Amino acid sequence: MARILGVDLPKEKRIEISLAYLFGIGRALSNKILKEINIDINKRTKDLTEEEVSRINNYIQKSGYKAEGDLRREISANIKRLMDIGAWRGLRHKKGLPVRGQRTKTNSRTRKGPRKGGHSVVKKKEEPRAAAKK
Repeated sequence: MARILGVDLPKEKRIEISLAYLFGIGRALSNKILKEINIDINKRTKDLTEEEVSRINNYIQKSGYKAEGDLRREISANIKRLMDIGAWRGLRHKKGLPVRGQRTKTNSRTRKGPRKGGHSVVKKKEEPRAAAKK
């Protein structure tokens, strides 16, 4: 099984598609990487040799592309920086609200979570009428 940057790639898929399983690498970048190191994009992941896997791994690390853990760390550091300096976007992240100007009067349930309280109608249990007359 091919393991690149700590991620197990799917065996049965073409390497072009498998590389896109890495966070920060999409189809276009995976094609560019494979073209640079002369690996056929139609080759299946299970058919790669250890030498080809190490070439892919080395190319991604040495070329300066941020992928997987490095990219995740950079993104979370950027969000933390926005929160620390008190920027509007940082405050929205802190409060768990939409960051890019979307409306919040309705919608935005993904960021806000399930509705709390609200005006739900509670139906009272009525006594049976036959028992009430006696």
